Amino acid sequence: MIFRDRTEAGQKLAERLTEYEGRDDVIVLALPRGGVPVAYEVANRLNAPLDVFLVRKLGVPGHEELAMGAIASGGTRVLNASVIGPLRIPEAAIDAVAEKEEQELQRREKEYRDDLPPPDVAGKVVILVDDGLATGATMKAAAAALRKQGPSKIVVAVPLSSASACEEFGSEVDAIVCPVTPEPFYGVGMWYEDFSQTTDQEVRDLLKKSQDPAARRTGPSTLESAESYRERERRRREN
Repeated sequence: MIFRDRTEAGQKLAERLTEYEGRDDVIVLALPRGGVPVAYEVANRLNAPLDVFLVRKLGVPGHEELAMGAIASGGTRVLNASVIGPLRIPEAAIDAVAEKEEQELQRREKEYRDDLPPPDVAGKVVILVDDGLATGATMKAAAAALRKQGPSKIVVAVPLSSASACEEFGSEVDAIVCPVTPEPFYGVGMWYEDFSQTTDQEVRDLLKKSQDPAARRTGPSTLESAESYRERERRRREN
């Protein structure tokens, strides 16, 4: 294992992003759900606002863990030709999966943001955060959708990535930060001791906490970590 949990991964990732600390033109956008605990630590360290950017993976029918593409807010769709071609996935099957994931994307938009307008990223440095990159299809969709909104710079930041995905993103965005590229890669979850699923409630709670400027200034040394908060909330619900 490389990381104990997403909190530790976020804290280590933040150490590689200190050039953006304290700047008023920086915004951290997380890919829900797993990217939110990581991005929370990054935003806290950089004293930057945190929000979410909704993206949904398009899984191959019958093998949903394999991404054949992704969709993002604003109607952007990115397809993975290296998966679709060899598997001969018909367009109708892609459309059916996309329609289902679009419904979930809209549900999460309402769940996390209460129908608030998306953050204004025009002229901003956007740091896009997830808990790791495998094929990169989901992150590609996010970057493509954001590019249309006129940010000054898009930085993809993940704690770990497959070497191929990290290299490929060099031409997709303005900068990429992926400190760890283990080989053989296997999958993102293989490198976390705790890779339990992040819940909708945890996403809402972390977004709410991130809006407290005093909490952001406290820093990771004294602020309750996202994963500790999750564990406390889990015990509370069980009781």
